[in-house]
Amino acid sequence: MTSTSTTSSEPAHPLEHVLFEVKRTIVGQDVLLERMAVALIADGHLLVEGVPGLAKTLAVRSLAAAIAGSFQRVQFTPDLVPADLVGTRVYHQHSGEFRTELGPVFANLLLADEINRAPAKVQSALLEVMQEHQVTIGRETFRVPEPFLVMATENPIESEGTYPLPEAQVDRFMMKVVVDYPTQAEEQAIVGRALRPPEPPRPMVTAEDLIAMRARAREVYVDPAIVDYAVRLVSVTRSPATAGLGELERYVTYGASPRASIALVTGARALAFLRGRAYVLPHDLSELALDVLRHRLVLSYEALADDVDADTIITGVLRAVRTPDVVLQNR
Repeated sequence: MTSTSTTSSEPAHPLEHVLFEVKRTIVGQDVLLERMAVALIADGHLLVEGVPGLAKTLAVRSLAAAIAGSFQRVQFTPDLVPADLVGTRVYHQHSGEFRTELGPVFANLLLADEINRAPAKVQSALLEVMQEHQVTIGRETFRVPEPFLVMATENPIESEGTYPLPEAQVDRFMMKVVVDYPTQAEEQAIVGRALRPPEPPRPMVTAEDLIAMRARAREVYVDPAIVDYAVRLVSVTRSPATAGLGELERYVTYGASPRASIALVTGARALAFLRGRAYVLPHDLSELALDVLRHRLVLSYEALADDVDADTIITGVLRAVRTPDVVLQNR
């Protein structure tokens, strides 16, 4: 594989000033914020798992403010219906006609809080808008504003009143990020900021700027060897024995779908763009592999019994699959 380095007068991180503005409000959460930026540039969606109180909502709200975008938060509950999410046709008695009232999905950033608390009908209502960026109400189709990012949260420590997410919907999330507790130093900074009035993030870029960044990110070079590496990684999740991981075969019921290969490559391309490179490195793929693959593996009961999680299997796959050689040429 051959890549060519280029020089540019642009900042090393095209969204550096945006993330800096968000970090005036958010302490830590560097991985989450970077993955949110990758999702914005790669036109993907995020599933975030973490206990309550880790500033997941604040992170999305702050990012929306920093990109001058609209933000909506929907608290998912068992009594939610699809119309509460996408909108519906409402009869106006004084005019004798039906009018379409659009729902909260019509925003640049949508936070679906505790998404696994809503039943299958509501989950299905998200499928079209996540994949097609449009909503059909009656016989009319409405486009959501661009850029459009769905960030859904799950609470891993409570299962009462929750519904397992359909695999078809989980597969539409580009990445699943696991958010952990802050360090002691970070928590001290969080408490310190809570003692003074918060400063709202200032808008640093517009939606048009982000759309232009997406177009530039599509110009980042992806070598065929990178595509081959992504496909090999995903293929081994379906049959670990093909890479000499026969001991993991009994733990995997279903591996990742082709959407995972696409997400690995497009996510790595966005990550390379954000880091100021005009080409993708194998390290970009391996860095995103856990986030892209962990929610796409369906584990067997043996995995649950032996306390083997998806991250353990993916880490083994990363070690077993050969990384392509990279030769950098300057010109």
